[in-house]
Amino acid sequence: MESFEPKKLALIRIWQILKEYSDFDHPLTQEEIAGRLEKDYGIVIERKAIGRNLSLLKEAGFDIESRRAGSYLGSREFEDSELHMLIDGILSSRHITARHSKDLIERLCGLSNRYFRAHVKNIHSVNDWSKTDNQALFYNIELIDTAIEEGRQIHYIYNKYGVDKKLHKSSQQYVSPYLMILHNQHYYLMAYSDYWGNIVFHRLDRITDMTVTDSAAKPLRSVPGFETGINYRELSSAMPYMYTDRPERVEFIADVSVIDQIIDWFGREVEFTKTDDETKVRVSLKASPNAMKHWAMQYIDFVEITSPAGLRERIRKALAEGLGKYR
Repeated sequence: MESFEPKKLALIRIWQILKEYSDFDHPLTQEEIAGRLEKDYGIVIERKAIGRNLSLLKEAGFDIESRRAGSYLGSREFEDSELHMLIDGILSSRHITARHSKDLIERLCGLSNRYFRAHVKNIHSVNDWSKTDNQALFYNIELIDTAIEEGRQIHYIYNKYGVDKKLHKSSQQYVSPYLMILHNQHYYLMAYSDYWGNIVFHRLDRITDMTVTDSAAKPLRSVPGFETGINYRELSSAMPYMYTDRPERVEFIADVSVIDQIIDWFGREVEFTKTDDETKVRVSLKASPNAMKHWAMQYIDFVEITSPAGLRERIRKALAEGLGKYR
């Protein structure tokens, strides 16, 4: 057979064949490699030449293992288990559109071999997952990165869903961007709003029509409460719902049955104290009062806020108003 690729490409083609078709359970003999070279690339070389090329690849630092059954790629940039974790993360990320999710999963599959791809069924069910319709997400991420790097403000339209299940314009925003953070399966932009005069957290999948302006961004350390920069631990644990009010010390009584959930929400810095009732525990933590009102209502069967008094009163009024709706 006449080659439709020059033989000097055999070295890189052999590596590609090992990458695509081999692993520990699927080693390739030199005859099988030769067959693939001829079938896929029209390159015909003798068995000894394949052995020499395999030796060259090993000398160049490629992790190629050889045993009696054949040769295979010994390691890859990612283990299959790691790729599965990344794919699951993409599938569960509601801020990534179905189209982008499928494309990312396809590329992740390309980092392994065909045997891995055969076991990845999720790529065919990506449309069954709850996903955003905002196609501008990745473009917006690039613009935000540029604005943060250059210290400039950004302008965008912030949207909310209507009863028609489509995004509709809610407001125009001029903000100084500082950080993008993944929280509770949603991607947020942390920025300073001149209009509100404080930090805001806006969902990236709700943002459209973004532009980078010529106006200088407000330095983060000039924002009250951020003089020393961003406290990442506080962001992840003290503001479970990304409210913008200042975290305060909050105390409550909780059933011991929800200790797991408390640590999941607020981290290991939470303080627990025993009570006279072995089924209850006293909890102390620092968190956003607005977020804690929402959280306490969610766990109303298991927790009782004891302080601050103002937060306890707000929850009492909310419960009274809610009870009135069910009379």
